Amino acid sequence: MASVKIVNLTKSFNNVNVLNSINLDINQGEFITLLGKSGCGKSTTLKLIAGLISPDKGDILFDKNSILNQKTQERQAVIVFQDYSLFPHMNVFENIEFGLKMKKIEKKIRQKKVMELLELVKLDGFEKKFPSELSGGQKQRVAIARTLAVNPKVLLLDEPFSSLDINLRNEMRSFILELQKKLNITTILVTHDKEEALMMSDKIAVMIDGNIAQFDSPMNLYEKPISKDIANVFGQRNYLKGRIKNGIFISDIFDIELKGHENIDNIELMISREDVKIHNKKIYGLKGIISKKTYAGDITYYEINVKTKTIVSSSSESFYNIGDEVSIDIKPKNIIYFKNNLKK
Repeated sequence: MASVKIVNLTKSFNNVNVLNSINLDINQGEFITLLGKSGCGKSTTLKLIAGLISPDKGDILFDKNSILNQKTQERQAVIVFQDYSLFPHMNVFENIEFGLKMKKIEKKIRQKKVMELLELVKLDGFEKKFPSELSGGQKQRVAIARTLAVNPKVLLLDEPFSSLDINLRNEMRSFILELQKKLNITTILVTHDKEEALMMSDKIAVMIDGNIAQFDSPMNLYEKPISKDIANVFGQRNYLKGRIKNGIFISDIFDIELKGHENIDNIELMISREDVKIHNKKIYGLKGIISKKTYAGDITYYEINVKTKTIVSSSSESFYNIGDEVSIDIKPKNIIYFKNNLKK
């Protein structure tokens, strides 16, 4: 397994910058996710690490050694693509064996290795089946086994679950995590799915317009984003414009005590949906009318009109309805406020 260091990595296509001198430090055995919208540069980063394309500038190091002069097959960084890329004319055994044959590994060793991998990915007994006979999840496992056969130092996953249905996607996420921890292999996942990133990662690199906007733990990214752009990646938040004066945040709809914070004008206080509690209108002073209700199983999302502002709340209680007058209790777990889009 390897540590990975990306230094000032830059890439453009047709004079359009795709990566703008990005830097990243990944420890050995970590599970890292590159998260962002299509076109932000995350898949390009993965292809650069694998050696499928070359950077314009910068360097990539495995265990402090540059790999830029190494051919793709020498880097020991292999991509699992979302379309699996299995050979349709080969059975499962032959697909997994392929990389070992290219390396001219002795037949007995190849056979032993393939059978071990089939057991590892829980496909014992499937060795004679062809890709056309497999489910999406089974194809994914074959693709992963084929990748692991060549003993990569770094496992690269490019949107591997996007073509799977929701149940299979959850199953494969758990499977990948279990496998990654068991093998302690450095893993880099590319996805646009924030829930996937939060659930699977040791750290997440949020990419925006070819830049790494923030690289941090899932908890810090969700609870302590350094900008509104980062905050909005992880779901709808409430922003209240106001100012802090003498330890009090003052806005058009309510005031809240913020001890220890300096006086500052023209800021936006971020309030997570979970920090907005709704109650029977007789209990608390701040009143509002529910204008929208979205039921999502264990959680129900409410949009509440409070004076001139719409506040969003997430609640485990689903019995409130559109048009109900409710009271609101706002108690931010973390005090985060922004000025000119950046955290203060």
